Amino acid sequence: MGHAEAWVMDVIGPAILLIVLIWLVIKVRSNREGPLNRETEEGTRELYAEEEERRREGTDEL
Repeated sequence: MGHAEAWVMDVIGPAILLIVLIWLVIKVRSNREGPLNRETEEGTRELYAEEEERRREGTDEL
């Protein structure tokens, strides 16, 4: 019985851990293109555009 338990811990445990890690990576990557990410990128572009406009006008207070 002791040998079987060691096999489970040595083979099945890491296999389950690997499956969970792969699932998490897939889940995170699929959420990258979500609406929240697009809104964040659009907001960043707007802020950069405003900053560039202030810099060109000379009102960036540097």
